[in-house]
Amino acid sequence: MNYNTIVFSEFEQYVELKLNRPTVYNALNQEMLSELLEAFKAIESDDRIRCVVLTGTDKAFSSGQDLKSVGGDLSNVPFESIIKDFYNPLILKMRSLNKPIICKLNGVAAGAGCSLALACDMIISSDDAYLAEIFVNIGLIMDAGSTFFLPRALGSFKAFEIATTGAKVYGKEAESLGLVNKSVPALELDDEVQKMVNYYTTAPTYAIGLIKEMLNESNGMKLEEVLEMESVYQQKAGNSHDFREGVMAFLEKRRPNFQGK
Repeated sequence: MNYNTIVFSEFEQYVELKLNRPTVYNALNQEMLSELLEAFKAIESDDRIRCVVLTGTDKAFSSGQDLKSVGGDLSNVPFESIIKDFYNPLILKMRSLNKPIICKLNGVAAGAGCSLALACDMIISSDDAYLAEIFVNIGLIMDAGSTFFLPRALGSFKAFEIATTGAKVYGKEAESLGLVNKSVPALELDDEVQKMVNYYTTAPTYAIGLIKEMLNESNGMKLEEVLEMESVYQQKAGNSHDFREGVMAFLEKRRPNFQGK
């Protein structure tokens, strides 16, 4: 598929998706959201791909929703349909994808751009990049999943502060708060992300997909329900090729050659 607003770069065992509207700081419009959804669907069905990197072109990750694309009549912006038809399917696809998604946070991630970053499984940030829930600055609430992701990353008090002030949280502070996994100088960002890519493309992808699904499901579950889920999913993992390979590698004192199956 040819894309107009994203760059789909396929490598040996992973894909880099790059938001590509640099003149508007990679602001999100309906075309970009649709292309991202189609890209993740293609990745989901390709067993060769074991990891995804999501990033932005130039100095921005994403400045959020492209406000010019919603029309000039501010009294009749179809917020509900835009969210339900474009944002929600994308966020749900990202969270259900059975492969890890690494956000390479190369610059500003604001508003819905912040939500997009938080929907990833891991965020590696440059020190000068920041996340900001700027919805409140124009009298809106958080959407695209931030109301779910933010308090789970930060706790309710800090999430309330960031959501209601629109504060910019730069790399190192974001790392200290647990909002990103790691923050590094901008010149080291590519190498740091590549380290994680190298790990995940050789890791037991099937088990990692199950772990991701279980972590998603565990929110709001009772302990008894989690224990039952673990027993069922452990059986699934135990039936995999990678389990057998992992045990044999341990017994033979060698590195396992996981196939992601």
